[in-house]
Amino acid sequence: MARLRLAATADVHYGKHSRGQFAEAFAEISRVADVLLLCGDLTDYGLAEEAEQLVFDLREAVHIPVLAVLGNHDFESGEAELISNVLDRAGVTMLDGAATEIEGVGFAGVCGFGGGFGRRMLNAWGEPLIKQFVQEAIDHAVRLEQALAKLQTERKVVVLHYSPIRETVRGEDPEIFPFLGSSRLEEPLNRFRVNMVVHGHAHNGTGDGATSTGIPVHNVSAPLLRKRSEHAPPFRVFEL
Repeated sequence: MARLRLAATADVHYGKHSRGQFAEAFAEISRVADVLLLCGDLTDYGLAEEAEQLVFDLREAVHIPVLAVLGNHDFESGEAELISNVLDRAGVTMLDGAATEIEGVGFAGVCGFGGGFGRRMLNAWGEPLIKQFVQEAIDHAVRLEQALAKLQTERKVVVLHYSPIRETVRGEDPEIFPFLGSSRLEEPLNRFRVNMVVHGHAHNGTGDGATSTGIPVHNVSAPLLRKRSEHAPPFRVFEL
């Protein structure tokens, strides 16, 4: 079985004047990896104009397949669909509840949502707004489950923005844990026995963790990766 090298990053936060900021990293990724995974917060204020800046750098430097999910920043200005269209036209495969296969490896992804973890997870009880919040988290988990069900590959990778476990958000203020991810995303991962999960969002979190059944989960937020050292690349490479 051929090995596949996966480069993953998140929270690149491209603004209107960000052209070139990841060009060097993207060029390096093209040299060392077979696939690039972008785990959300592709733009800073959720503007299609910002996505165009990212797409310019991707076209110039990246010559491998690119898969992506949106993050919370990408929804800020109500242009999430436009951002997805910009990326799609540039050849990026958007995994918004969708699945795809590359060289025998299946990929599924959604943005995900908040709600918290374990026994402290928010439940649909009380005010209608609380129920709507919880339903959003459930909807993302269901869409992830549906995407995974489409895959017939032995190896499976999940791309998220929000974390499915508490472990990779440790380091953030505990008060904001409920807004960094949800355990509802974990159940499909365990049931479909995926091989690996990558996510972003938690800039001050922890790099690595695992689900309750031992599935590796990696926080690939670029701001977090840069904190490892001054010269650390803002991406990680995994071999599957």
